[in-house]
Amino acid sequence: MAAKKAAKKAVKKVAKKAVKKAAKKVVKKAVKKVAKKVVKKATKKVAKKK
Repeated sequence: MAAKKAAKKAVKKVAKKAVKKAAKKVVKKAVKKVAKKVVKKATKKVAKKK
């Protein structure tokens, strides 16, 4: 039983780490997309002002 519990804990830890890594990647991609959009809008506004 102890071995089973330990194995389950290990699997949960690995799964959590994997999920966190994946989440970070997704968040980074989303942030990059949003940042690009914001930069494009800002550059357009600046170009119009000139």
